Amino acid sequence: MPPLPRKGVLAIAAVVDVALHSRTRPVSAKILAARQQLPPRHLEPVLQALVRDGLLRGVRGPHGGYALARPCGEITVDAIVRAAGKAEDADELQLPQSTLIRDVVQPALSTAERAFSDALGNISLAQMVERATAAVSA
Repeated sequence: MPPLPRKGVLAIAAVVDVALHSRTRPVSAKILAARQQLPPRHLEPVLQALVRDGLLRGVRGPHGGYALARPCGEITVDAIVRAAGKAEDADELQLPQSTLIRDVVQPALSTAERAFSDALGNISLAQMVERATAAVSA
């Protein structure tokens, strides 16, 4: 996983937003996208990936949307980024599988990715929500 691809950043922002705003009712994808200043079609694949990985739950109906599927303290930023990485992205280009990429570049990047993933695994959604709450209160 390269350090925070665009959809990873969007997923983190979306999950923090849901954690902040879904206490009384689910947050609609339309409202989430508006707060992130995005067309809903850019966020929907990421939200669906988060649901598939059990981080968010989708609620159907006229007042439907997204809510946390687990308590904040049980969701790490690493889990969010990994789920977002599974989102379908029609614009994403596949890497060519040359010998150089396969035998040199990818193994070197894998070491850095593991360290980055470990660091993200130490950041909980609860910590992010606490920071967001403090930023809004300031």
